[in-house]
Amino acid sequence: TIVHRVLTQLLIERGVKIERTYQINFGGNTDFLNMLERERLESKKISKTNAVRSLIPYDIGDENIHIGPSDYIPWLKDRKWCYIRIEGSAFGGVPLNIELKLEVWDSPNSAGVMIDAIRCAKIAKDRGLSGAIIEPSAYFFKTPPKQIPDFEARKILENWIKANTEN
Repeated sequence: TIVHRVLTQLLIERGVKIERTYQINFGGNTDFLNMLERERLESKKISKTNAVRSLIPYDIGDENIHIGPSDYIPWLKDRKWCYIRIEGSAFGGVPLNIELKLEVWDSPNSAGVMIDAIRCAKIAKDRGLSGAIIEPSAYFFKTPPKQIPDFEARKILENWIKANTEN
């Protein structure tokens, strides 16, 4: 989802009008197995879709955005495969299409992000903060209390960390 978000933001900043997009993920770990239960799948689909949709400053219509887990394939084990396609039009209405395939080992892929989020939780605890902390949430999570574009969220997070370490 972070790759999809970054590509979406880059295209918008470069003046591309995004017309439709999809992201399909499938894998072989228990996360994908659990999503065979449609209720779990639906909440994940909503969070992933909203994470990308929040960056598009106009409505492309529900039928033109599809993001979410697709299926469980046991022999993939902990690997996750992701296919992203973004269709739009560039300057002068010229068509632009991007297709990307990403393959990762799913569990270690998010470990670094979780460690950094835990470090930020420690900073917040040391400062006596509680509840949702906007700065780390906006950078690390798909559905934070406040959606902020990733490049901006990183700057805000870095300033928040510096402010905490300089005191």
